[in-house]
Amino acid sequence: MKMQALPADNTESRTQERHRLHEDAIALVIGTMLVALGITFYAQAGILTSGLAGLSLLLDYASGYGFPLIFFAINVPFFLLALRRLGLAATLRTILAIGLVSVFARYTPEWVRVDAINPLYAALFGGAVIGVGLLVLFRHRTGLGGINLVAIDLQERFGLRAGYVLLAVDLIILAAAAAFLPVEKLALSVLGAGVLNMILALNHRPERYRGRS
Repeated sequence: MKMQALPADNTESRTQERHRLHEDAIALVIGTMLVALGITFYAQAGILTSGLAGLSLLLDYASGYGFPLIFFAINVPFFLLALRRLGLAATLRTILAIGLVSVFARYTPEWVRVDAINPLYAALFGGAVIGVGLLVLFRHRTGLGGINLVAIDLQERFGLRAGYVLLAVDLIILAAAAAFLPVEKLALSVLGAGVLNMILALNHRPERYRGRS
């Protein structure tokens, strides 16, 4: 009697299963709340985070229009990229994620009162919290706008780690911020970006996690 081969690794079989709808929904809320919390810490300390969120904070510091409005507005042009590269479902999740981060970033300072925070702690903890939030979203094929979408696309198509791609873009944004931020705040922003992207580079690796949404 011919014996059928068993799967080489049961863990691998499980990681290839699709996420259920409620799992995607829970991840969406938790991930965006974590990102908004980290952004609140950064805003309180007057430093920048990574990606378009960091660019939005920079524009907010320069213009005063408010992070939520700027963050959502500058992400609009990238929705077509999400639709073309990630599909309709991932695009809808991304739009929802951007909207939720905008809403949570608006109200988190009212829910969590931070009267004073050490800037070094804000850089380290804020970067870590945002990194974990993005990790949750990435593993459910959800980004937070243009730069994150490009990073996910490059990782899936060419194997480039999303964390390294984001780090390169962050350095460009932080270089532009030199005209607005004191040297010490700029250095803390670089430190926070390093923590954030280290978390992604170490944990968001396609050969280790293949969950699909």
